[in-house]
Amino acid sequence: MLTLYKMMKNQQKYENLTYLALWSLLFIAPVLSLYIRSTTDTQLAFSWLEVLLVWRKLLFFLAAFLVHNFLLAPLLVYRGRRWTYFTLVAVMVAAFAVWQCTSRPDERRFGPVPTEQGLPPRPLDDFDHEPRKPMPHFRKHAPVIMGQHDVVSVIMLILMLGMNLGVKLYFKQRHDQQQLAELEKQNLERQLEYLRYQINPHFFMNTLNNIHALVDIDPEKAKHTILELSKMMRFVLYEGNKKMVPLSAELGFLQNYITLMSLRYTDNVQITVNLPSAPAGSEVPPLLFVTFVENAFKHGISYQQQSFVEVGATIENGMLTFQCRNSKQPTASSQQQGGVGLKNIRERLELIYGSRYTLNINDNTNTYHIELTIPL
Repeated sequence: MLTLYKMMKNQQKYENLTYLALWSLLFIAPVLSLYIRSTTDTQLAFSWLEVLLVWRKLLFFLAAFLVHNFLLAPLLVYRGRRWTYFTLVAVMVAAFAVWQCTSRPDERRFGPVPTEQGLPPRPLDDFDHEPRKPMPHFRKHAPVIMGQHDVVSVIMLILMLGMNLGVKLYFKQRHDQQQLAELEKQNLERQLEYLRYQINPHFFMNTLNNIHALVDIDPEKAKHTILELSKMMRFVLYEGNKKMVPLSAELGFLQNYITLMSLRYTDNVQITVNLPSAPAGSEVPPLLFVTFVENAFKHGISYQQQSFVEVGATIENGMLTFQCRNSKQPTASSQQQGGVGLKNIRERLELIYGSRYTLNINDNTNTYHIELTIPL
């Protein structure tokens, strides 16, 4: 939640900086324009009074922008109150139009006073003491309620509010996307952590059962098994919670596990291991392959007849292909595919690699063969 709060604050900061930059450019524009005109035209002098008149006009637009940005736009963007938003915006635009019409300079809308036959007024002389009667004033046009300049100002206000709403919606959408990505990331981490916690107890339960079986049969082998188990526990404790581990460490862990498992079986079980040297910098998820090998020993070994387990891997063109093949007992036909371990492996592969992996399972009559290909 703290991360999401920081993301929201950053979005608000970037949004406010965008508005500050735009309004700074608007207030700087008349100064630059008048300065350029005064330098190119020697008869025109730079006048701060003219700049202040433009700034005075911009201040009213700025006030309308602040009201819309901090009071009105959040009603639509964050609360979804459309009718309230559009009603208040209409009231604000109407109030601005009234102010625009009533606050413009007092300009004469009447035509010039006509004279007789277009001649200038006749001066009074000593013989004509009666002053000439002035001609009546005639209006050329009827007074207008809203002039062209007023219409342009209202249109500029509407465009400014639309721009403000568009920018706010953009940052809101961007924040929603980042929030969704962060929630998906947290959910992915929780799912992977849950799956790892499921794998570890299942793995150690089988391993401790193996040690228990060896204690009575061969104590020396049991001691060696405990040493191998300590190595694997060290890997699980310090590497199992990581997202990715070096491939060399994962293959070393797998080799220790196979060594531990081979101690409890007789010569009737043929165990073949062919693991490659890991390239520098290659990484895989921890505890990814041990489930396949664990199932091979659990469901493919028989003490009454010849059995085998074959584990191997190849690396080619940045892809790792892991294979595990074992003999199959008649009673294990449906156990391997329905186990909790394989289900977890599939879920982990989907979460980590998506569609970039392939997992093929060949369940034959006498053999069981899996082949997993993942990118390094």
